[in-house]
Amino acid sequence: MTKKERYKHVIGWFEANAASAETELHYQNHYQLLVAVILSAQCTDKRVNMITPALFEAFPTPEVMAVSSPDSVFEYIRTCSYPNNKAKSLVGMARKLVADFGGEVPAGIDQLLTIPGVGRKTANVILAVAFDQPAMPVDTHVFRVANRIGLTRNSKTPLETERELVKHIPASLLSKAHHWLILHGRYICVARKPKCDICGLREWCSYYNKKSKVDIRLS
Repeated sequence: MTKKERYKHVIGWFEANAASAETELHYQNHYQLLVAVILSAQCTDKRVNMITPALFEAFPTPEVMAVSSPDSVFEYIRTCSYPNNKAKSLVGMARKLVADFGGEVPAGIDQLLTIPGVGRKTANVILAVAFDQPAMPVDTHVFRVANRIGLTRNSKTPLETERELVKHIPASLLSKAHHWLILHGRYICVARKPKCDICGLREWCSYYNKKSKVDIRLS
């Protein structure tokens, strides 16, 4: 099977079976989404969604958060991973938004990357989810799933994976494809023991086909 054929079948399966895929983070505006994405680094969306209601009530706008202190924010996010660093990043983010962007989340990757707490993955999430731009955020799920299926080969870094996926997935589908791969990795193609027996992508999955050949040889 060629890579072009694999992409065609995988995209077709997702379009037929996960047409409504979207982020599981809860938010009501771009500022809230940015806060939630910063908090989600090495933390589950479920945990973030437990934290953010009280956080958003206490800090409803960037302007309010900008005049607060990291210690104040910490009290609301202490149950997430790395709360000290994230509290500093959130306050820095809010101050940057107010000082340089009129309190609005910018829609360009270069501007987003100047904001404290925002790396390339976070910036791409904002572009894809908030602004529906053709961006491919690569987290651990996307990195793992793309490699297992065979959408990427020999990609050593998230950036290499991002470039490979952007090259082969139509721009109109990129923002949705990000959710396809994340959710597939979160619930089916899990890290330790992928649930191949219930996976609809088995026919085109490089990992599954290699595993099946090994099983046959050992039987």
